[in-house]
Amino acid sequence: MLSRVNPTLLHSVRRWYSSGKATIFGLSSGSGKCGVAVLRVSGEGCREVMMAKTQSVTLPEPRKAVLRRIFHSKTAEMIDKGLMLWFSGPNSFTGEDSVEFHIHGGVAVISAMYDSLGSIDGVRLAEPGEFTKRAFYAGKMDLTEVEGLADLIEAETEAQRKQAMLQANGELSKVYNQLRTRLLKCIASIEAYIDFAEDQDVGDDVFESVRSDVASIIVDAKAHLNDDRRGERLRSGVRTVIIGAPNVGKSSFVNLLSNRKVSIVTNVAGTTRDIIESHHDIGGYPVILADTAGLRTETSDIIEHEGIARAKDYLTEADLVVLVIDASNLQKYLKSSNMRFDGYLDHYVTSLGFKGNTIRDSNCMIIINKVDLLTSESREALNRVESLSFLSCQTGEGLQSVLTKLTENLEHLCGNPSRESPNISQQRYRHHLKACVQYLEKYYAYLSHGPNPDLAIATQYLRNAVRCIGMITGNVDTEEILDVIFRSFCIGK
Repeated sequence: MLSRVNPTLLHSVRRWYSSGKATIFGLSSGSGKCGVAVLRVSGEGCREVMMAKTQSVTLPEPRKAVLRRIFHSKTAEMIDKGLMLWFSGPNSFTGEDSVEFHIHGGVAVISAMYDSLGSIDGVRLAEPGEFTKRAFYAGKMDLTEVEGLADLIEAETEAQRKQAMLQANGELSKVYNQLRTRLLKCIASIEAYIDFAEDQDVGDDVFESVRSDVASIIVDAKAHLNDDRRGERLRSGVRTVIIGAPNVGKSSFVNLLSNRKVSIVTNVAGTTRDIIESHHDIGGYPVILADTAGLRTETSDIIEHEGIARAKDYLTEADLVVLVIDASNLQKYLKSSNMRFDGYLDHYVTSLGFKGNTIRDSNCMIIINKVDLLTSESREALNRVESLSFLSCQTGEGLQSVLTKLTENLEHLCGNPSRESPNISQQRYRHHLKACVQYLEKYYAYLSHGPNPDLAIATQYLRNAVRCIGMITGNVDTEEILDVIFRSFCIGK
């Protein structure tokens, strides 16, 4: 793994990666017929490729689009006429000499370009992600920015796009690089204390200062971790389960949101047996909506029983619960028993096979469906109950207010990532940052063991913490600690 690579070896790998490797090409625009396709070439042989393809002996001005005839490198036949952009390294995406051919997006044109480029010695088709890999090895971006770029390409909703854009632009890496820089200064201070305290002006107060700095880093790292996994939820989608008794309108609600027949709707109780997932963009947030079997405590149907069990299992993993209640049944119950809505809710949840506040304690949104069947008196009474949403899947009444309430829940679950507070977007980051905090806490625990702890051992805990952050960003070179020592303490002046 990257964190175990010797810094000298890593430097050699990067040096090898930046010289003597193949020139690569690939289609940077989408596949299929289109008006314009962008074909990128990157590597040491770009100048020769560009001149061979355009039969020109001069390079165009960098970053300036020029119109050129493009020829086949073997047959010298003209393939197309299009725009060409020249990027001189290191001022390019990959850090290498690069050229882009903006050609017509027909299948035959692209195929001829592939055949032509592939026939040139030292030029080959790029592997998946190889352009970005070269950008990483050239130091153009770190691993969080690389993964942010991948998320940006995969983003399907506005909120996902915003989060991915922040990460691709380095806002998340700033958080980790700042933590890393603070830790490097702590290590540098202790190294200076160990090596130069007797000969130079490095006082005992340095050690206490490090203790304070490490405590502050732990607080900041834990605050970053304490985000309720909002970024990861936004990246992968909010798992939302729709539950309720049979025939309350769960499948109708899914179909209404989807504007198509995702689930089968009949007046026969127990129609839905399995989990039916559909993906939605609600208020800019990605939602994985799960239609489930109608819940009831007793059934003689083996298949329905299995469907109910699966619905309850899904509920335990869901981020958001949408509880659907039949307005007509609610109205009958309230009239016959003179009971308040809270009493009915307890009764309803128990009838679904749950105990206590299983549903209430989760992130739950309550929808009263079939409101077109309510009397004006019942509707007025229920309007006094806070946090209820009213809907008629039959007429569409209340759909907009339901979507507004649903969006508010989604915003609470996913947060609103910003430059000042970017979210942790992947489990990988969380894992390594937790490990970092554990090493910092071990540092404190070790120092409290006795009056004369071995500072070299204590410092190793800090080095391990730095390495954990390096696992997130891809930066594992620890030699810069020496630079921090000499710059901060002016040793040898």
